[in-house]
Parts: sequence; structure tokens; C-alpha cells
Amino acid sequence: MATEAPPPPRKDTETDRGPGSPTTEQFVEVQEGAEFGELRRTYRSFAFPLTIAFIAWYLLYVLLSNYAGGFMGTKLFGNINVALVLGLGQFLTTFLIAWLYSRHAANRLDPKAEAIRTRMEGDA
Repeated sequence: MATEAPPPPRKDTETDRGPGSPTTEQFVEVQEGAEFGELRRTYRSFAFPLTIAFIAWYLLYVLLSNYAGGFMGTKLFGNINVALVLGLGQFLTTFLIAWLYSRHAANRLDPKAEAIRTRMEGDA
């Protein structure tokens, strides 16, 4: 359902900036700075290894399900087999990774990002 409303008017970046809004040049300067580089390194050093580990764990589960049916069907106790335990482990690791990332972000990323934001809004 489309409307016939015209697009909002474009703001002149220099004259219509709100109070505390950094310019494009200030954003580029901060992005090229050491402090922002450290923030990105901190994020990447956590996110990339954990992402690779989780994808490997997921692919192992899929490959075992496809090619090791006998192993995955091994009963551990009652009607609980290896496939069920590993499948539930996928959910457990998903929640664990989300919790670890939340802690990592709160302790290491958010303070650095807040410092950058505060400095940029104060300089504008």
C-alpha cells in the first residue's frame, strides 16, 4: 500500500544540524582514530572466533546427523540418544553465546563506545 506523500525535505548538514550533532568530518576523524580502532579490535577479537567456533559446532552436528546415524542413534538412557543431547546442546550454546556477548559488550564495548559518543557530542 503506497502513499502519495512527498519525501521529507533534506536538511543542510551544516546549518540544520541539531545541538551536539557531529559533522561528517568529525565522524571520519573518529573512525580513523586509535580509540575507534581499539573498539573495533575488541569487538572482532570476541565475535569472530566465537562465530567460527559456533559454525563449526553446528556443521559438526549436521554432518554427524547425515553421515553417522548409528552414532547419533546411540541411546544414552531411556529414550534419550546422542542426537537429542547434541541438538539440545545447540540451543544451550546459542543462549550461552548470547549471554557471553552481553557481558562482553557491557564490560568492554559499551564503556569505550560511550566515551567516544560523549566526546563527539561534546566537541560538536
